[in-house]
Amino acid sequence: MKNKRFIKNAVGLSLIAALFFSQGCKKSFLNATPATSVKATQFWQTSADATSAINSMYADLHNWNDIAFAPIALESMGSDDVDKGSTTNDASFMNEYHFFTVTSGEGQLDGFWTGMYNNINFANQIITNIPAINMDASLKARYIAEATFIRAYDYFRLVRAFGDVPLVLHPPKSAAEFNVPRTPKAQVWAQIETDLTAAASVLPTTYSSADIGHVTKGAALALHAKVALYQKKWADVVTYTNDVTALNIYSLFPDYEKMFRTTNKNNVESIFEIQCMLIPNNPGASNSQYSQVQMPRGTEPATGWGFNVPSASLVAEFEAGDPRLAGTVIYTGQTTPEGDLIDANDPNPYYNLKSYVPFALYVSGFNQGCQQDKIVLRYAEVLLMNAEANNELGNTAAALASLEKVRARAREGNANILPAVTTTDQGALRTAIYHERRVELGMEFDRHFDVIRQGRGAAVFGPSNIPGSQYVVGKSELWPIPQNEIDLSAGTLVQNPGY
Repeated sequence: MKNKRFIKNAVGLSLIAALFFSQGCKKSFLNATPATSVKATQFWQTSADATSAINSMYADLHNWNDIAFAPIALESMGSDDVDKGSTTNDASFMNEYHFFTVTSGEGQLDGFWTGMYNNINFANQIITNIPAINMDASLKARYIAEATFIRAYDYFRLVRAFGDVPLVLHPPKSAAEFNVPRTPKAQVWAQIETDLTAAASVLPTTYSSADIGHVTKGAALALHAKVALYQKKWADVVTYTNDVTALNIYSLFPDYEKMFRTTNKNNVESIFEIQCMLIPNNPGASNSQYSQVQMPRGTEPATGWGFNVPSASLVAEFEAGDPRLAGTVIYTGQTTPEGDLIDANDPNPYYNLKSYVPFALYVSGFNQGCQQDKIVLRYAEVLLMNAEANNELGNTAAALASLEKVRARAREGNANILPAVTTTDQGALRTAIYHERRVELGMEFDRHFDVIRQGRGAAVFGPSNIPGSQYVVGKSELWPIPQNEIDLSAGTLVQNPGY
């Protein structure tokens, strides 16, 4: 049986591109407009076709499998930062990720896998077909670079979740190319780096207002730094993070809590965020459920689903007086900074403030909070990556300087809290940087992978820290390959050890 799940039909994008988005207006890559399907032989002819394809690629980034349950399960649940949330019996499968008991048949695995390879198919279609279109050369090169970045981003998400994954770099040309074995992760990492280098060499540093939200040179450099971080290429991390800083277009947003509100989308700290909007008269296009699935459950007038909630462990990690706690955690019974009273009878003590949308912005008939963007890369993380890499290289002064910039913003001028870290001991400074990543980036879907790449999985995610955890060294560092994909491949795909 041929595996057509993870590579999809070779003409899929050319059909879908015409379905999703009209081109030519501001934020057009968010505004879905149903249209008649176009045959592959009739598509990829004009600059307008290329724009439609790019718009469709971006639109796919806020679909369910890219931004809701599957990413919460694989990228957030396996962590001491979160609890499942909601009510006890609702979506209890999420606890299988939290306690590292998940088996290969659990559905979110297949959802995540399918979501990532859908995105990769969009990107591959663009990279393969746009070169032949007669259009403005600079726009053509930019579109190809944007698709190359998205392909790298999705392979990054795949390789850190599963390890070896099939590396597909063009639309399949024959039935035999639908069923691809897993590629060694070192080769996947190398391709990600190749893609990001190519993208950074072409992408602009900024866009006009009509194209805000498209990937930039800074996004390619920042993601490259993160890819190098996962491979412990410390000198490369320093190089790429310094390159981001040298662009002189990013800075730390002064108000930590307000940085995540919809009124401050794409602010000076944001390097790349998935664009989501409430589009009047078009609920189908306003399809992001990133906020809805995490918003407080039981609170009227806008009842969310209440999943992926901060843990007591995360709350306890914040130092006394750290304002980032109030910018990360909603407490049951509190009134939010935007004036919404959270029902004291809600089933969970905490909720994720970073995905919160004020109730006044909710519109009946639309997904709750559908206008909330998902920030993927921001400048504070660039500084923390720079600090970590410099510390590993023995560049203590540089590491302390980058760390202090992040703490100084959090300090908000109050000299009595968050004292500067001054230790010159490499181990102690490493611990301080790990702490800072946890509190600065809490609830941003990185803690699970941070701890594992740091080699601390058993200590942090084991039963001493997560009661009931069944974390196993040599197994739990990766999630299982979806059994459905193995079955469809007739055994071409092999399972990760221990599953």
